Amino acid sequence: MPWICGACWGKVRWLTGPVCPRCGFAFPSPEALTHSPGHLCGNCRDKEPPFALARAAGAHEGALREAIHLLKYGRKHSLGKKLGRFLLPSAGALPTPEVVVPVPLHPSRLRHRGFNQSLLLADAVCRRLDVPLDHGALQRVRPTRPQVELTPEERKANIRGAFAVLRPERIEDKRVLLVDDVFTTGATVSECARVLRKAGAQEVVVATLSRSG
Repeated sequence: MPWICGACWGKVRWLTGPVCPRCGFAFPSPEALTHSPGHLCGNCRDKEPPFALARAAGAHEGALREAIHLLKYGRKHSLGKKLGRFLLPSAGALPTPEVVVPVPLHPSRLRHRGFNQSLLLADAVCRRLDVPLDHGALQRVRPTRPQVELTPEERKANIRGAFAVLRPERIEDKRVLLVDDVFTTGATVSECARVLRKAGAQEVVVATLSRSG
């Protein structure tokens, strides 16, 4: 992996252990999963998420977090394709989608950054799975504050109403794979999934490169 040494990359904690069957939360041990009612994490037991399944490739720490930071803020565009390959195992663990949709950026942020990191990841997944990519059906119609600055409840309020499906015929009655870089509280992918389902998507499954919560 360019810009990150092999020793550090070798320490990445890939999420291959026991996880919540719904959202992919990593349980600390197999015993914790066994003792959890329905094998679900607390969040999924308290409230059913709008997506059918979610999986993340690795923990948002160390070299993986640094690689995502380089991609997003260091303008290392070539990392998108390479990191997208690491996303494939989590995407492959999900039901085969009929279309792949990246979490969109608002046009103002896209102009500032110059690219959408989620689109780069989604493109790599599509090429390997041979599934169509649609980066126009779901749009970010309202600018939002960076989620990293906010509490879980503030994240939900911040992202509410930020997305819209402008071409519902492109996702109607289809299983959609939603791709993003990081799953933290799940507020962003949950809002996207809610909007996609309301617009007629048959099912939404989520694949992210990393997970911090």
